[in-house]
Order: sequence, then structure tokens, then C-alpha cells
Amino acid sequence: MTEAVDRRSEFRPAPGEIPTSPGVYRFSDRHGRVLYIGKAKNLRARLANYFQPLGSIQPRTRRMLALAARVDWTVVATDTESLVLEHTWITEFQPPFNVQFKDDKTYPYLAVTLREEAPRLIITRNDRIRGARYFGPFPKVWALKEMTALLQQAFPIRTCNDADYRRAMQSGRPCLAGQIGRCHGPCSGLIGIEEHRERVNRLVSFLSGSDDRQLKELQRAMREAAREQRYEEAARLRDQATAIEHVMERNSVALALDVDADVFGLRVDELAAAAHQFIVRGGRIRGERSWVVNVELDDSPSLLLEQVIQSAYEGDREPPPEILVPLLPEGAEALEEALRARRPRQGRVRLRVPERGDKAQLMDRAVLNAGEQLLRHKLKRAADITARTDALAELQRALGTAEPPLRIECIDVSHLQGSGVVASLVVFEDGLPAKGAYRKYRIEQTRDDTDSIHQVVSRRAAQLNQAAESGEPPSGRYRDRPQLLIVDGGQPQVAAARRALDEAGIDDVALVGVAKRLEELWLPDDPFPVILPRTSEALFLVQRIRDEAHRFAITFQRQRRSTAIASRLGEIPGLGPKRVKALLRHFGSAARLKAASEAEIASAPGVGPQLAVLIREHLGRAADRLEPSDDWIEQVEDAQ
Repeated sequence: MTEAVDRRSEFRPAPGEIPTSPGVYRFSDRHGRVLYIGKAKNLRARLANYFQPLGSIQPRTRRMLALAARVDWTVVATDTESLVLEHTWITEFQPPFNVQFKDDKTYPYLAVTLREEAPRLIITRNDRIRGARYFGPFPKVWALKEMTALLQQAFPIRTCNDADYRRAMQSGRPCLAGQIGRCHGPCSGLIGIEEHRERVNRLVSFLSGSDDRQLKELQRAMREAAREQRYEEAARLRDQATAIEHVMERNSVALALDVDADVFGLRVDELAAAAHQFIVRGGRIRGERSWVVNVELDDSPSLLLEQVIQSAYEGDREPPPEILVPLLPEGAEALEEALRARRPRQGRVRLRVPERGDKAQLMDRAVLNAGEQLLRHKLKRAADITARTDALAELQRALGTAEPPLRIECIDVSHLQGSGVVASLVVFEDGLPAKGAYRKYRIEQTRDDTDSIHQVVSRRAAQLNQAAESGEPPSGRYRDRPQLLIVDGGQPQVAAARRALDEAGIDDVALVGVAKRLEELWLPDDPFPVILPRTSEALFLVQRIRDEAHRFAITFQRQRRSTAIASRLGEIPGLGPKRVKALLRHFGSAARLKAASEAEIASAPGVGPQLAVLIREHLGRAADRLEPSDDWIEQVEDAQ
């Protein structure tokens, strides 16, 4: 800590030296490597935050300051200029302490090579072909190949490569693809360059999604050919129209046909974030892409969303007039102005949070896809045996244990306003959940959270001692002895758990507490926490175990509440167990049943108007005894 203070004193600017103007600042180490780049509306006020007492600075920022040897800044005229300059420098210098919100993979595009004499439709991952018109990106190559085959059938254009095309045009003989009817470019000798260019323009117009004129025109030409008994041509036109219909089915209509927009969904947890983008052109979803990034301590959802929007329009990518987001970034106006500069002839760019209608539904789908992407990322990481081995070894080093914690148990306590206290114990073996060894605890009387932890650890310790005193090999996974016990909480919870283990005479089980706000690890009798790197596999494993214990405790609490509500409803004459079960299944939760009217209750299976009156009256009398609703449970989960 002292070393960081000394280093800050070496490069701290003199009072009044820093301007109060907007600008961009850079922290660098003694080798000149840029560590962090930030922007500010007021440089003096922002940089003052980095020279506060170390105890009030986030651990990640302390690590950066411990490496820093210099701070520089550049003054700009407006907030928009600072936003653009910050993003430009982050892209150029790749500072390690900035968010690197990049695509987790490359995506395929459909491209029409308009710069060529005879353009063609290709599938490519290179998004920098000069003069090309791009459509996408698309998530799956195989689906894109099927679509390309349909488009080539609907809009017959050139398919041969450049060498074959030049050879055919110079010799006057069709290329091989042209001879077998696979290439319909000028090299086939069947059409001219201008006619081919017209076909390409129709294809681009169709892919742009402006309307369905191409389909109607083909259908009209098909009917006319049939009337004139030109059946072969009518069949060819029919096949082209069918191919267009299939492509239109794949690109389902999401919004009105005149809507051009990008929709961004975002899901964030303590260690990672995922974003998903829907690219809507002409009211149709023309492409999509996803990002995954590791989250640092002070990376808010607003900052992450700002980063992903900027990275979405790097290079020559032009933003649409409307960008739909789940929340407005703090610097929304400056971000709009920066994006507007990328389409100066097209008018303004607007960031908006949709609240209802089709756009809100599409936003929900984007958020859902972001959540799925985040889940896949975490599951892939959890399933990696090398990552799990590294996590256990790293955890052993961080906690100073004699052996890797191959069996880890975690205890979490859950309650609602101090009542209905329950606890869970989950078990991970070799970094994977051992669900057969999970246990639930009812806590009938308790003073506070630490007392609850003490009770649960005491009961678990008694079980371990009983297994040891029996002198027999453990029977059942619950009787196995853990190498590490995790409790959800900080120093007070760890102290309560330590006291319970000492009272039981157990000294061969390591103990640690995990505090949710900063994800720091607390050891018994240690005044300072263990701070694991935010990208470490050990921290990911600890967080996953803690979250699983929390989920299991909340599930048990809801099960108890559902059982209590069912027993209270069973007191009503004429409402037996089967009807109670059907009633709760019909409404989905006790909260919805409580809020339902007599008419809504009467419409449930097996419930008539008379019984609905009794249920409504009984729920009213029991309202003071009912526990808080499921919706309220969702709101207090993070507060525990």
C-alpha cells in the first residue's frame, strides 16, 4: 500500500495544473505502456478521485495506480470529442485496465462485390473488401450457405471466381460453371454486362429489405408467361419466386417495413457480461452478433453498454437512425453525436429505450439472447477440466491450504424481513456440483444472520463428528469430509462459523467467507481480505458455488411458502388437496392467487362462484399471516 502512495506522489500533478475542461486522460507505467484511458467532463474533478486515500479506492484501481508512473491528459472542446478520442485511443493502445468489449468470434457476412465489372454474391468473414455491400453478420455459416443457394436461384448472377471470369471473357468461351448452367454472369455468353448489373441491383434492393416488389414482379411475369403458353419460362420464374419466398420466411418480419434499427440486449453478473445485437433493416432481422467480456469492479452496465455500442460501429460500419437499448448510457447525448458523425448525410442517430409494442418485444428477445450467451460462456468455462484444475490449485495457493480443496461445501442463509429463515448447503467435488449431497436446513429461532450461520455450521459439524466417531468408512456423500467450507458473508459470518467449528473440535477444514459486493475472500482472524484477480478461474469457481448455494436456499424457501399456503387453503370447506394443487398451478404463484378477483378465481378448474367467494374471504382474513410475494422475494435476493 505504501509503495502505491509513494508512486502517486511522484507523478501527482501540482494543484491547479489540471484544467477543468473536458478531455481524455492516460495513466502509463515507467516503460511508457498505457495502462488506462478515461474521459471526463471536468478533468480536474475526475483526476482528483485517483489521489484520494487508498482505502476509499477500488482494489482494481489500486492495482493500476501501483503500476502507474505518469498521468497525461488532452483537452478537447466538447464531451462528444472526448468520447470519440477515448474510443480511438483504447482501440489503438489496448490498455490492460480498460474494458476490451470485443466480439468473441468472427462472423460471416453476405457481400456483393459492386466494385467489380460483374459483381457476385459471396460469403466472407472479411468485412473490409473495398466497394462491397455487406449484409449481416449472421451467426451460422451453414444457414447462410442455404440462403445463398436460394438467392442465387432467385437472382441468377455470376458465381465463378475472378480468374475463370477473366479467362472466359478474353477467350469468348464460357467458364466451366457457365457451361453446366451454374454461372449466369456475362462470362456465360447468355447475357451482357448491363443486364447482369441490373440483376445485381435487384438482388441488393431485395437484401436491403425495402419491399417485396421483386416477388410480385416475378409472380406477374410467371402468370403472363403461363397465359402465353411459355411454360418452360413460367416454370423458371415460378422456381425463382419460390426461392424468394423461402428467403423471406427465413428473415422474419420484426417491425414495420420502413424501420431501420439496431437492438442491443445486455446481461451482466459480477464477473462477466454479454451483449447481443439484432440488425434490423427494412423491418427484418438481417443479422445478429454477440459479445462476451470480463467485468471489472467499477464497470457499470451503462459503461459496458457504451463500450459495446462503440465497438459495434468500428471501421466502416454505419449506425442506423435508431438504436434501441435496455437503458440509456450516462453520456447518451454525446454518444448520439459521435455516432451521427459516422452518417453525416443520413440525419441524426437516436438512442431510445422501447417501453411497449413490437420494439419492446424485440428488446426482450435481445436481452434473452444475451443471457443465453452469458450462460453458454459460463457453462463452457465450468466444463473445462483444465480450468477447474487451475481453479483448485489457485484457490489452494490463495488460501494457504495444505492440499487442493477437492470437496468444497458452501452454506447460505435466506430470509424475508427476518422471518421464514432457512439455509442451504451445496457441495462441489472436483469443481463440479454433487447435487446428491445437497442439504436444506430449517432455522426456527435465530437472533441474526451470524447466529443462523453458527447454528447451521454446528449441525454440519456434529454430522461430521458422528461420521468420524463411528469408525466406519463414510456411507453416503453427505458424510464425506470437505477440505474447504465457504460461508456467504464477511468477517462476522466467518467468525460465527469458526466458533462453531472450534466448539466441535474440528480444525482440519479450511474456512473462508465470500462477500458479494467486492467478491473478496475473508479468512478467520485475518483483518484483510484475499483479493483474487477478476479474471481468475478460482474466483469464478467460488462465485459459482456461492450462487448455487443462494439459488438452492431461495428455492427451499419458496417451497416452504407454497406448502404453507396450500395448507391454509386446505382449511376451506370443499377445497381438497387436488383442487388446491390445481388452483396454485392455474395462477402460477400464491401472490397471483391473492391478487386475483372472485371472477378470476371462479374461472379456475374445479372452482365455482360460491367456492370463489369462500377463497377470497379466507385469503383476506389470512392476509396478515401470508408471507411476502414471490415478486418481493426477487427484489430482496440481492440485498441479502
